Amino acid sequence: MPHNEICQKSVEVRGLKINVTQIDIPCAFGPAFEGERVRGGDLFGQMGGGKTQCTELVKMAEMSEIEDGKVVVVGKDVGDMKEGETLPLGIFVQIAGREFQTDFEPIMERQIHHLINYIQGVMHIGQRDISWVRISKAAVEKGFTLKDIGVVLHAKFHQDFKKIVDKVQVTLFTNKADVDKLTATARAEYKTRDERVDKMTDEDVDTFYSCSLCQSFAPSHVCSVSPERTGLCGAYNWMDCKASFEINPTGPNQPIKKGKVLDPVLGRFEGVDEFIKVASKGAVETYNFYSMVQAPMTTCGCCECIAAMLPACNGIMTVGRDYTGDTPSGMKFTTLAGVMGGGASSPGFVGHSKFNITQGKFILGDGGLLRMVWMPKVVKDEIRDRLNARGEQMGVKNFADMIADETIGITEDEILPWLQEKGHPALSMPPIIG
Repeated sequence: MPHNEICQKSVEVRGLKINVTQIDIPCAFGPAFEGERVRGGDLFGQMGGGKTQCTELVKMAEMSEIEDGKVVVVGKDVGDMKEGETLPLGIFVQIAGREFQTDFEPIMERQIHHLINYIQGVMHIGQRDISWVRISKAAVEKGFTLKDIGVVLHAKFHQDFKKIVDKVQVTLFTNKADVDKLTATARAEYKTRDERVDKMTDEDVDTFYSCSLCQSFAPSHVCSVSPERTGLCGAYNWMDCKASFEINPTGPNQPIKKGKVLDPVLGRFEGVDEFIKVASKGAVETYNFYSMVQAPMTTCGCCECIAAMLPACNGIMTVGRDYTGDTPSGMKFTTLAGVMGGGASSPGFVGHSKFNITQGKFILGDGGLLRMVWMPKVVKDEIRDRLNARGEQMGVKNFADMIADETIGITEDEILPWLQEKGHPALSMPPIIG
């Protein structure tokens, strides 16, 4: 065995735990900087945010496959960037541990969001394959590099999850081809994770789970995750939250006893009301799981999609973060996120994941998926098979072909005649308002 591998092998064989006491990066680091914004005048460079691809993936590895503490940047680093430049970014974290399981991968992956935000002068929004990293001029002046992200993830995963983590290796890609390859792999993983809850219903369980990871940006936002209502960020489903609570009982994913069902149609539960009133510090007293018209769930800026009511079409639209054009609501995604993403319950609007669109309880209190009259083509093509399968369950074949997109129009006046021609079911449903 090479001499330089003896120490790591000894630690592994004896089952010792690594204790990282100092995070060696040039910027200040800590929870105090979470929620800090990097605005236009302060911006040096960025990754993702709809301008380039930015993807995050955590995968379990065997002990022999990775080297603890190894951080590699493949491609350009911050020092190679010009001010104002935008790069693609792929963050690939491999974790090995005697007690680590594949079920823990999404939990660790979601930690990337707040851990990057702990770095002064660096801002992170989003998750999975729709992340956005903004780096300030001040951080670059202090010597910040992309490698520092890997240093932070290695240290904090050891500090916060020492029970299940033995080794962490981080690779950061900034070449487009490498990022695209990682993204293809990641999307296959996301699909597998999401499908684990496909056959579960909210009636199958007596406990939901909270997620408060985004309260640094949206203090009154409390995300509640059920089998048929995945986290609005798209990164967590009910099983992920259950696993997260098991490995971190004091963490952001807390159990919520459903309690008495106050409204089975809108999805209102006594236990949820009691929990969110406390968790939002009194800012929100109630919300409904299955409605966007009547007291919808609160929304934060990390949501994967935002749905908005279209009264003239008697239906709704949704738009994902990866579509930057105009929508029939009169607002782009960024505007919708700015208005609705602060943690408020906004009747007529709600944040949700792409996967949630085709889950059984999606806005069921307002008529369900058949209210969907418009979505960007990129989203429709991505979930076409699931749209058609859910539509058929609700009695409508080839439902995806009845949903308008930007090629049909970007105003209600433009899409309404097309919907009438297609015989869209929303047009014959009871009024969505009133």
